[in-house]
Amino acid sequence: MDIRQHLLAGQAIPAHPLALDAGRRFSERHQRALTRYYLASGVGGLAVAVHSTQFEIREPRHGLLRPVLELAAETAAATLAHAPRPVALIAGVCGPTSQAVAEATQARALGYHAVLVSMAALNAAPTAVVVDHLRAVAEILPIIGFYLQPVVGGRVFDVGFWRAVLEIENVVAIKIAPFNRYQTLDVVRAAVETGRDDVALYTGNDDAIVADLLTPFTFTRQGRRHIVGGLLGHWGVWTQAAVQLFRQIRGADPHQRNPADWWELAAAVTDMNAAVFDAAHRFAGCIPGILEVLRRQGLVPTNHCLNPDETLSPGQAAELTRVTAAYPALVDDAFVAAHRDEWLR
Repeated sequence: MDIRQHLLAGQAIPAHPLALDAGRRFSERHQRALTRYYLASGVGGLAVAVHSTQFEIREPRHGLLRPVLELAAETAAATLAHAPRPVALIAGVCGPTSQAVAEATQARALGYHAVLVSMAALNAAPTAVVVDHLRAVAEILPIIGFYLQPVVGGRVFDVGFWRAVLEIENVVAIKIAPFNRYQTLDVVRAAVETGRDDVALYTGNDDAIVADLLTPFTFTRQGRRHIVGGLLGHWGVWTQAAVQLFRQIRGADPHQRNPADWWELAAAVTDMNAAVFDAAHRFAGCIPGILEVLRRQGLVPTNHCLNPDETLSPGQAAELTRVTAAYPALVDDAFVAAHRDEWLR
């Protein structure tokens, strides 16, 4: 696969959750089912060992980093052998440079095409050190830069930082997820100013998914760019409906649909995300929220996390019930019910 061209074409990529049983043990059967579900939904990639997969998989007492990466790659290969099409395998890497390089090396050995690089471990480091960190990982595999919102562990980077990142030859995409319009513009502007038309821009702004995908970002005398795809935790649930929506947006003709309809849809998606990601409690119940949707659909056995303190927030379950009922066109319960037993085989 030409990972750069694949990402530039625009893909819907879910962040892959972790399936645990009632004893908080890794359920390989349900983990395989999730991968099969995403592929059946038509995704263009899978992001594994990222935040939704739980960073605790790296802890020695769990020892799940390699098993989780390996299982996703093997399941994808077996599934796609029957219906070949390009699907990007993206591994999350984190920690200081030595750890990130080691994780990227492991991902390469397992057949992953690119790595999504968390920079949270370098939050106190000078920006030049962070750029060097990214450059070191890019020597192992193509990298996807990651602008993570500060409220969940990221930091604010200015446009100059992103210009420096875009000077790294082996950067193939940037996931823009500061949940902030000013900071989102900084990344797009840096891409325009550096002329890196070969770097795909992906939304990770779960609070503005539809808006990001619809917006033409124009900078006077310098050019226009679009965010061409999404790499999203939100797309780990109701995935078939999300892929359908993504395809509608990518094929949108502003003259054939009332613009107000798109903004109504954008608000609905954000409302759903607020329930899943637990925005009311500063995203404390984000991962359990994702798992709770999948549990209700029968795709995972529990909403448990490796960290027993990570649970649904007060009122979050009721909010999930509310948005599921409020926006039936944006859920895929019937699709899952029709195929769940096949995926769980």
